[in-house]
Amino acid sequence: MTIVTLKKGEGRGVKSGGMWIFDNEIATIAGRFQNGDVVVVHDFDGYPLGKGFINQNSKIRVRLLARDSGQEINREFFRKRIRDAWEYRKKTVDTSSCRLIFGEADFLPGLVVDKFSDVLAVQSLALGMDRMKTMLVELVQEELLKDGICIRGVYERSDAKVRLKEGLERVKGFLSEPFDTNVEIVENGVKYLVDVKDGQKTGFFLDQKHNRLAIQPLCKGAKVLDCFTHTGSFALNAGIAGAASVLGVDASEPAVQQARENARLNGLEGTVRFQCEDVFELLPRLLSQGESYDMVILDPPAFAKSESAVKNAVKGYREINLRAMKLVKPGGFLATCSCSHFMEEGLFAKTIAQAARSAHRRLRQVQFRTQAPDHPILWAADESYYLKFYLFQVCEER
Repeated sequence: MTIVTLKKGEGRGVKSGGMWIFDNEIATIAGRFQNGDVVVVHDFDGYPLGKGFINQNSKIRVRLLARDSGQEINREFFRKRIRDAWEYRKKTVDTSSCRLIFGEADFLPGLVVDKFSDVLAVQSLALGMDRMKTMLVELVQEELLKDGICIRGVYERSDAKVRLKEGLERVKGFLSEPFDTNVEIVENGVKYLVDVKDGQKTGFFLDQKHNRLAIQPLCKGAKVLDCFTHTGSFALNAGIAGAASVLGVDASEPAVQQARENARLNGLEGTVRFQCEDVFELLPRLLSQGESYDMVILDPPAFAKSESAVKNAVKGYREINLRAMKLVKPGGFLATCSCSHFMEEGLFAKTIAQAARSAHRRLRQVQFRTQAPDHPILWAADESYYLKFYLFQVCEER
């Protein structure tokens, strides 16, 4: 077995519970191996730290699989990991559609599996997992079948750019017999058509499940603006809760078309309408037209996809929150999110507070939430915590 030995003083992340070892933390690699193989990791003094996948193409040189260096990494090892992930979901979320495996947070680094009704969308983001994906998909199906859940199709969405950093090509396609990749799901009483083939990421953002539900009590009879609506999820939750009118806005025409189809699916096309437009251009125009809303929702894409992008991201978050607050009627509500891991919770709160001061508004916090429990946050694995969701009442300065 190949042994990876760390430099003295390195490996703080792994020793505190993390799962990544970076290239600059390694002193020596002893033994023959191929990228994607399982290796043993030792501290500088020979103390065993565990086993993991190695990949010399990646800055994340080793992704830890087990803390016990004597653990056999075989089919039964992965079966238990998958079974544990599924049992956790059954206890914490509605499993009709959920993220079944969330990479490092489920101790399966680089693997994502989303369940949409009776279809699986699989994303492999690390070389070691990629080599085993056929077996892993079989094991997932076997564990679900024990609960009487028969998966009719599996689609791979390993087309994320991050695969290039692993030395992997971006790929997508069927891992089963071909099937209709537009899958109907129900979440919070709302019906959606999920496009697992061409939708963003794996087809649908399951992480906002409980946050979407959180806005429903505030939407009855309300005039609602949903910005960055994607396929209409927040807008439709507002509509099904009894909103008087809802406008959903997104810059992607395919997303808007899908949102309109989702509105028809729920019989909400008379109440919930969508338009394709850049939110940064729309908000100033709505202000100049004297528009106002009982609720404004901001669910933008990740403005900060790297640490170096945080400064510009802060400007973007500040601008949209300032304009959104000005569009909220006194006593109305603002739901605002960041899905960037690099936009830390404290910085996001500070940015919102700055926007409130500039808008001459006072905020009363109704709720603070993170991602749904099927996207668990593993402490010490900072990358697993990314979604921040605030719900505020917006008050005039008095």
